[in-house]
Amino acid sequence: MATDLLLNALIFLVAAVLIVPVFKRLGLGEVLGYLAAGVVIGPSVLGLVADAEAVLQFSQVGIVFLLFVIGLELKPSRLRVMRRSVFGFGSLQVAVTTIVLSLAAWWLGLPPPAALVVGFSLGLCSTPLVLQLLGERKELQTRHGRHAFALLLFQDLAAIPVLAIIPMLAADSLLADGVMPLARGVLVAAAAFIGLIVGGRYLLRPLFHYAAATRSREVFAGTVLLVVIGAALLMELAGLSMALGAFIAGVLLADSKYRHNIEADIEPYRGLLLGLFFMAVGMMAQIGLLAEMPVTVIGLTLGLVALKALAMLLAARLHGSGWRDSTNLAVLLSQGGEFGFVLLSAAATAALLDASLVSLLILVISLSMATTPLLFQLHVHGLRRLFKRPSAAPAFDTPPDDSPQIIIAGFGRFGQIMGRALQGLKIPYTVLDINADQVEVVRRYGNQVYYGDAARIDLLKAAGADKARILVVAVGDPEASMRIVEQVGRQFPHLRRYARARNRYHAQLLMRAGVTHIVRELLPASLELTRDALIGLGIPPDQAQHTIDTFRPHDEQALMRQLAVFGNEKKQIQTIQDAARELEALYEADEDITTRVEEAPRRES
Repeated sequence: MATDLLLNALIFLVAAVLIVPVFKRLGLGEVLGYLAAGVVIGPSVLGLVADAEAVLQFSQVGIVFLLFVIGLELKPSRLRVMRRSVFGFGSLQVAVTTIVLSLAAWWLGLPPPAALVVGFSLGLCSTPLVLQLLGERKELQTRHGRHAFALLLFQDLAAIPVLAIIPMLAADSLLADGVMPLARGVLVAAAAFIGLIVGGRYLLRPLFHYAAATRSREVFAGTVLLVVIGAALLMELAGLSMALGAFIAGVLLADSKYRHNIEADIEPYRGLLLGLFFMAVGMMAQIGLLAEMPVTVIGLTLGLVALKALAMLLAARLHGSGWRDSTNLAVLLSQGGEFGFVLLSAAATAALLDASLVSLLILVISLSMATTPLLFQLHVHGLRRLFKRPSAAPAFDTPPDDSPQIIIAGFGRFGQIMGRALQGLKIPYTVLDINADQVEVVRRYGNQVYYGDAARIDLLKAAGADKARILVVAVGDPEASMRIVEQVGRQFPHLRRYARARNRYHAQLLMRAGVTHIVRELLPASLELTRDALIGLGIPPDQAQHTIDTFRPHDEQALMRQLAVFGNEKKQIQTIQDAARELEALYEADEDITTRVEEAPRRES
């Protein structure tokens, strides 16, 4: 048994390693590669792994982990904001798609109840496939990416009651059994749903606090798996979707301070199991049917993709989306989905659909999933460009070499303050900014700013970097900041680099690049406000300033200790905790500070 399991694992790994990189190199994406690998090793081709259905059932855990990670990214407040998209747009899209496909199924000869089940089942889309495609192109946070996620979430929710209704459509089951079994099932599902939310809200954070206190990464990772699988099984036992349970658990932990640690621990499992899921879908495709009736299978697949795309386009336009977002959604949501396998199989079990028809439809769904990566690639490089023709970027300016003492890269709010001070002192400086719109706005107020990328060596030379003394990197984007810093360090080693750091992590990156003059953009303002708040409590101004003066060098020392363990998250966390305890001890040792803080409330009262 163990040998068979290891052999199957080896087969999956070899197929993925050999086939998926080829598809990625051809620009077709990982998903299509996994689907093709599943077809090759499945019963229809080489037959290396026979039980495709068992693999598919196990690989559903990959969808569970995917929905858990998505839940981690969605804070409850953001989910409330999305309710119009989820329930308004989602219900509209499901209704339009189901009507269109049900009418097509009825026209092809199915009776109304069967046509309705087929229409709804084929109308569902593949959550992991769509989210993977959006993730590969970093489009999850775009408008069409958010709409796609909302629609997929509503589809998963809508599939649950339909799964319960299918046996009743088979004929006389409702008359025979009465409404009590259905009512009992609804009550159990509602109780499980509420129990997960209430229990999770009060139990999850203490559980993770306990796991983190052990300082064992294995215990923490085990706790993550316990929560994900436990929430999924609870929903499954209640007759709901496992993915829904994992999603709710993720949302409940979205505000947790452990969110990033949880995401890092779950990521390897999610990626492996999602790949296994797509391979299982490929294995489920009965390619023999394609050989037996190629015209029927290809015709149904193309018809499904075309009808779903048109229905999605109609629903998006009715919802008020623009043509660009509507076409994006139409292409992304034109395939069948994994829930279709479940619903169609349930319909076959209830004798509502013939088993041979279900096999044909499952093949059509699998083939439609394989078309989506190809269609999306064609859409991105073709149709999408028609709706927004890329305007020619303006050419970079060639700044004159006015022998500046200082070059400022980035002239937003941060850089403008420095520029005003230098202008008042009549110190010559040159400004480069990559944002053409920002350059135009700043020029209206009489500032001499040049449009250009400060990471370009030719522009820096033209601006006088060979003779300047200081470069101030004031750009807000950490990646752009690091490009400039590294280029200047290599090409103009004499130029002293002063940099704005967006946060502690950015500051550590800058220090690793050799920058010694760094200002964290929020630190001075936050310390100044802290001092004012202390004064507001009744602490004398000189003592409040002394408190801030004590904090600043301690914080710089803590930052240097964090730099020494850069890249080791566990040691970074430990360093931060140690620094917090040291600061408390430092303040307690300063009797003057402690006395003034304790006396302040009494003076106020």
